[in-house]
Order: sequence, then C-alpha cells, then structure tokens
Amino acid sequence: MPTLIDLRRRVKSVKNTQQITKAMKTVSSAKLKKARRLVLEGRPHWHNSPDLLARVVLWAGRESHPLFAVREEKKIHVVVITSDKGLCGAFNSNLLSQTLSFIEGRAKHSQISLALIGKKAVNFFKKYPYPVERAHSERVDKLTAPELNEIARHVMRAFLFQETDAVYVIYNEFKSLLAPRITTARLLPVTVMDAAAGREAGLPDWEPASAVLLQSLVPRYVETQLSHYFFESQAAEQAARMMAMDNASKNAEDIIADQVLVLNKIRQAGITKELLEIMTAVEALKETQ
Repeated sequence: MPTLIDLRRRVKSVKNTQQITKAMKTVSSAKLKKARRLVLEGRPHWHNSPDLLARVVLWAGRESHPLFAVREEKKIHVVVITSDKGLCGAFNSNLLSQTLSFIEGRAKHSQISLALIGKKAVNFFKKYPYPVERAHSERVDKLTAPELNEIARHVMRAFLFQETDAVYVIYNEFKSLLAPRITTARLLPVTVMDAAAGREAGLPDWEPASAVLLQSLVPRYVETQLSHYFFESQAAEQAARMMAMDNASKNAEDIIADQVLVLNKIRQAGITKELLEIMTAVEALKETQ
C-alpha cells in the first residue's frame, strides 16, 4: 500500500500536469478562434472558385490548358498534411492510418511519391519505402502564402512534365469542435463540371481570350485550393488539441479526487490505529493498578 508521502507527491504531480493542460487548452482556444475565422471567411471564395473555373473552361474547352489533361494514373503524387506537435488526440494517427491505406491500395497499380507537410507525417513515413520529394517538418503552422504557393507550383510542374499523372491531398477538414473529417481530394488534374450542365446554366462571354485567361486563372486556382486544404487542417488541429487538453484536465480532476479519497482513508486508518493503541494502553494501566 502506498504511503501518505507517496500519495501527496502524486496528487501534487497530477495538479501540476493539470495546470499545464489547462494552459494548453487556453492557448489552443485562442489559436482556434483565429484559424476558424480565417477558414470561415475564406470558404465562400474557395467553394465558389470551382464553379467559376468550370464556366470558363466550358467556354474555352477542356483542351485549353494542360492541367485539365486526364491520364491513366500510373504515377501518383500524394500530399499529406499533418501537425508538427502531438497532444491533439487521434488527429494525426487517424489521418496517417487512412493515408497509408490509400497509398497501399494505389501502390498495387501505380508508382507513389510523397510531399509531406508536418513533422508527424515526416517521421511516420521514414519507415516506408515510398520516395519523399518534399518535406516540411519545422514550424508548419508558420508556413507563409509564398511557401504554400511554391508547393503548389512544384506539383503543377511535376504534372506538366508528366512526372506524375495525378496529385491527391489528404488532410483533416474542419467540420466541428468534436471531430475533424479526414478528406482525400484530387488536386490535379483539375476537375470541371459536366459540359451539358454548363450549357444549360448559360455561359457569358469572357475577355480576354481563353488562353490568356486560363494561363493566369488555373495556376491560381490550384494554389488557392492547396491553401484551403492547409488552413482547414490548421483549424482542425487546434480544435482537436483544445478538446484533448479539456479531456486531459477532466481526467486529472478525477485522478486527484480518487487519490485524495485513498489518502484520506489511509490517514483515517492511521488515526484509528493510534486511538486503539492509546485505549489499549489505558486499559492495561487500569488493570495494573
């Protein structure tokens, strides 16, 4: 049975841990507000961009830009977005498990290459034979727009030079505070709506010429979509960490209550034992008198 000093030390240790988890929850809550605002403000643009691009493509034709070319997926490039840090529940483990299943399923028929964003993804795929073309494992939460655009331009160059036939992005989409949704999105080739649906909707006349317009619009669209996936992942990460730290603080409270109860029982048992010894000594003195 543990001694009183051992129990007191454990209670103190758990209380110190609880203070840390509460502080981390507060920090994550502040970061979540900023990330959530960024995601919610950007979603109208991100979600309307495919429709706008589809209308332009239907006017100009699918063959108007090489990023629309659909080829047999013999070579696949997978972009994986995780976090640098842990303490966010199953945020990374669930994503990496699903990513591995996706890659192993495609590896039977295709050649796989990776672009990894986040230290957790970099460390995870070190033990697997899939080649890593790009890896960002330091200060991922501080990635700037030019750095994200460079990643997008890298995959676009690989697609244009036929080094890859398709680019997929796997990330955690921010849906609610309770749980993110693991999403697998095909970034390249760019997907457009059905031509018949576009004709029924009616297409405006565009200026300047289609080639000039798409030369600027399509790369920008790909960069925007990759940024969208990244910021969704950032918001989902902070939500997952906030919930994990909240649960850890509640668990610490339960552990403290249980340990204090045990401590009080042991202390009460010690007091009772001392009282019994005193009463026994008093009775023995009475008998000797």
